[in-house]
Amino acid sequence: MKPYTKTALQYCLDITSGKIPAGPYVVLACQRHLDDLERAKTEDFPYRFDEEKAERRCTFSETLHHVKGKWAGELLKLEPYQIFKRCCVWGWVKKADGFRRFSTVFILEPRKNGKSVTGADTGLYMLAADGEKGSEIYSGATSEKQALEVFRPAWMMANKNKDLTDHFELSLSGNPRNPTSIYRLSDMSRFEPLIGKPGFGSSPHCAIVDEYHEHKTSEQFDNMNTGMGAREQPMMFVISTAGTDTSSPCYDLYLRAIKVLEKTIEDETFFGIMFGIEKDDDFKDFEVWKKANPNYGVSINKDYLHRKYTEAMTDASKQNINLCMHLNQWMNAGVAWMNMVKWEACKDDSLKLEDFKGQPCYAAFDLASKIDISSLVLVFEHRRDGESGYVVFAKHYLPEETVQLAGNEHYDKWVKEGFITQTPGARTDFLYIENDLKAINTDHPISELAFDPKEATYLINNVMEWLGPERCIEITQGPTLMSEPMKETEGLIYDGKLWHSGDPVLTWMMGNVVQRQGRNTGPVKYYYPTKQKSENKIDGAVCIIMAIGRAIMHHEESMFEGMSKEEILENIAF
Repeated sequence: MKPYTKTALQYCLDITSGKIPAGPYVVLACQRHLDDLERAKTEDFPYRFDEEKAERRCTFSETLHHVKGKWAGELLKLEPYQIFKRCCVWGWVKKADGFRRFSTVFILEPRKNGKSVTGADTGLYMLAADGEKGSEIYSGATSEKQALEVFRPAWMMANKNKDLTDHFELSLSGNPRNPTSIYRLSDMSRFEPLIGKPGFGSSPHCAIVDEYHEHKTSEQFDNMNTGMGAREQPMMFVISTAGTDTSSPCYDLYLRAIKVLEKTIEDETFFGIMFGIEKDDDFKDFEVWKKANPNYGVSINKDYLHRKYTEAMTDASKQNINLCMHLNQWMNAGVAWMNMVKWEACKDDSLKLEDFKGQPCYAAFDLASKIDISSLVLVFEHRRDGESGYVVFAKHYLPEETVQLAGNEHYDKWVKEGFITQTPGARTDFLYIENDLKAINTDHPISELAFDPKEATYLINNVMEWLGPERCIEITQGPTLMSEPMKETEGLIYDGKLWHSGDPVLTWMMGNVVQRQGRNTGPVKYYYPTKQKSENKIDGAVCIIMAIGRAIMHHEESMFEGMSKEEILENIAF
């Protein structure tokens, strides 16, 4: 194994083993690389890892010079995490033609961890050494100052390296104060800063979007991305810190990266790695700050980071911005509720609803507007390997016209695979749900049916006639009724005691849930499930929480059945 690829592999092993502390999305990015190395040995996996290309990319970086700070004039020396990123992004290629696998790269790093250098040397490599004739490379941002944060170091790197410019026939226009272009006359390749969207006719080979969290819209990203159609192996290269606006396109890309890493959606051409902290990490512990900053003690000065830590601990007005810039926390975002690795660990493909025939269940439905997705969930008490827990099954419903809308290809796929029931026309026919409930009740007696009253009046009135009003339990979606069931559901999943069959729609919904804190002022914190975007559906997850809440309540009541008041108190005290 060659030196750089060996370093990248060892970094992955050290991260996944816990030898190097890291946040969850660094661990998942490394695990993905390790898994893909094994998948590459099979005929079905269409990609392979090309060590030569990975080595060439890293070698190129270390022929460049630092242009500012204490290392100005010295050659770049890549740290293991920087080697891993370059090896992974440029080393994975298609088996069929050898072209690069990853067309979108999303890197989220706290400040002062070398993002600008990464962007600068990426732009130079893609211009000079990637083998693309007439390449167009852009350093895009919302302002000239920000665009130059990547482009100026690249221009100065090229200006200080005559061997580089001579070998690749590069020329420079402008000056260090106002650099304008790096270009090659022989094939009209060029690398330029860009503010706003590219001009008509632009055909980017690589678009570097710096500090994407500052972009209010995705216009620049979209225009550069759509202009890449004529390129054989183009790349959208996005580097940023976290921000404070969760309506930004950067936050959308961040959520997509999470879902790719957690395998709730499949996109083999998307590379994502996000450095930060875990959900349960205590930001008051300085070790956590070191964990979130991979270049701690190298490009990020130890004393500097400790000053920022102290500032966050002692000045409430500076806390949010420091947690955002140095721990990569989206500061006005709700907390992602579910650890999808834990959810995936509860998956059991062998589970089938018919195997629970005759067993009672707790059911819940959440009805969206009639043009949107609705879900029905069944929860069964279950014992496995001597452990008591629960098994979950779900059904989902959508009207035909919603499935066929542009952008809803994932719904169409799930309909064809049988995970979504498509009802005719433009509105969900709730009769389909009622008929399914009747059939379920025949084979699996419904102990209780929990429902959110919103959108449910007509259907629940019909259901009450044959199920009985005493078994239909109304649960509103606020923290008062949802907090404890939400905590219980999370605990069951973390303990590996809530099993599911791997329904991809339900998995997608679980990954969309954001945990919000209610507006309570007392010592006890209350939470409720919500979502960041209207397209991020959570109906099935809400149903699980409601049904588990009812199941656990009745389970606890049954524990005390037949006991005297004194015995109950004694058991509670114990």
